[in-house]
Amino acid sequence: MKLEKVTKEPVGRSRRYHDACGAAHGLDLIGERWALLVIRELMMGPRRFSDLRKDLCGLSANVLTQRLEGLEASGIVQRRKLPPPASVQVYELTDWGYEIKPVFMVLGRWAARSPQHDPTLPISAVSVMQSFETMFDAGRAGDAAMRLGFAMDEDRMVVTVADGVITTRRGAVEDGDVVVRAAPPVVAAAVYGKVPLAALEGQGAMTIEGDREVFARFIDFFHLPEKAG
Repeated sequence: MKLEKVTKEPVGRSRRYHDACGAAHGLDLIGERWALLVIRELMMGPRRFSDLRKDLCGLSANVLTQRLEGLEASGIVQRRKLPPPASVQVYELTDWGYEIKPVFMVLGRWAARSPQHDPTLPISAVSVMQSFETMFDAGRAGDAAMRLGFAMDEDRMVVTVADGVITTRRGAVEDGDVVVRAAPPVVAAAVYGKVPLAALEGQGAMTIEGDREVFARFIDFFHLPEKAG
């Protein structure tokens, strides 16, 4: 019986496709489980290890360490220490690492059409913000000009809509036209599930401060795409 030759990877090295295609090499870099989600959580700025662990449900500290080390070795993520008084180590994307953002947006919109997509699963504040940029309908927004603050658990995010463009960032929420206080899944339920705001407020799941009509109009800028097939 002829023995089949088996290609073995070096110990401690991720499996690779050994294919010259750029997409194949891209998967060599970010194809490990959890790697893309680690990158997603860094899209809005530096994060501490504990922050990443908190927002990535089901990810062990050991695997997170491995993914960060792999992404750092690939030049996608870098570490630095914040100056005093913080003096803590954070992880952040390199300039090249940030260039993957359009891939996330295309992938997110494409996957949202899957009949198997379950929007009721856990979602992080960063993921909600990324979804706003992905699903934003500039045609529906028209000439709207607004600034919204989202206080989602410990995260503070600011969303600005102007001239048919939406931007999201971390920042103080108090100077917005409206401030929405709710957990990330509740914000997603209001925006994408179109759950009535009065119902969420009545349940104590959401608090709206300021011009609530601004938030009501904002919700209409987002509609999930039709399911495939």
